[in-house]
Amino acid sequence: MRFHTFLCPIFLFAITQATRIMQYNVEWLFIDYYSQADCPGNGCPWKNGTAAQTHLTTISKVINSLNPDIVNFCEIEGVTELQDVSKDLTKPLLPYFIQGKDTSTGENVGLLSNIIPTVPLYRTENRYNYPIPGSKCGYTGSVSSSGVSKHYITELKIVLKDTTINTALIATHLLAYPTDQTRCAEREAQAMVLQEVIQQYLDKKMEVIVLGDLNDFDGTVLDMNSNKPTSTVLEILKVNGGLTSVAEKIDQQERYTEWYDENNNCVASPNEYSMIDHILVTPLIYSRITNAFIYHGYEEKCNTYQSDHFPVIIDIE
Repeated sequence: MRFHTFLCPIFLFAITQATRIMQYNVEWLFIDYYSQADCPGNGCPWKNGTAAQTHLTTISKVINSLNPDIVNFCEIEGVTELQDVSKDLTKPLLPYFIQGKDTSTGENVGLLSNIIPTVPLYRTENRYNYPIPGSKCGYTGSVSSSGVSKHYITELKIVLKDTTINTALIATHLLAYPTDQTRCAEREAQAMVLQEVIQQYLDKKMEVIVLGDLNDFDGTVLDMNSNKPTSTVLEILKVNGGLTSVAEKIDQQERYTEWYDENNNCVASPNEYSMIDHILVTPLIYSRITNAFIYHGYEEKCNTYQSDHFPVIIDIE
């Protein structure tokens, strides 16, 4: 594993045509060997370097077919993988990355964009105590704290024909297991850390886009199986209605972003789908979305080289 210290800039975007933003959990997109997780190896789906490379090529084809301008990656290892995907794409997208703090899995969030950045991406290392007041997670352990190991924060200026929108982009991958009591409580603390960042930008009268694998359900915008959260993560990140899920623009039967093979039979049953990947936006951004969808262009099953997640996509004009 090669460790990278590649500081990526906060963006200044100049956009005059429709811009496509893509959120994609790419399922252990690792090329460099990471010993802590044994990936590529027995610790992840790709048991050797050849399989890992096939996975990367397959993911690149999915992205290429959707022609995005901005892609946020979850479960990517680092700059090497971003660069390799970039080389496979028809549209030039450059990699931007800041190292996260998840040393157990080695997973990070990363960015590809066709817009040249101006100043570095940054992180917050703040922590928040859990259980938060009023939590219904059922956590009974001692009071502790959690930070957000996988995230980045940046800014962008969206220039449209009739207005310029100063926007903060906050990308994250929160802790897994939606119904686990401890993870639920920890994830609420993570959401509170990010809520503070969101509120700071709202106080500056900036628009906000939050996107990522939040590993939780939306209790208001229900997914295809009407899964309901035990946590208040989505409610926290929406900041009392300040942000809206773009899934409101997507039919409920299409609201699924992830397959979990609950019965281990390698067959994707309808009841095994859920929506845990989200894009949340402030009102002006929401009003400028002309298209929102979840791409379901491949079949979920065992021994494939796509992801166990589907990408979420919005077009802004």
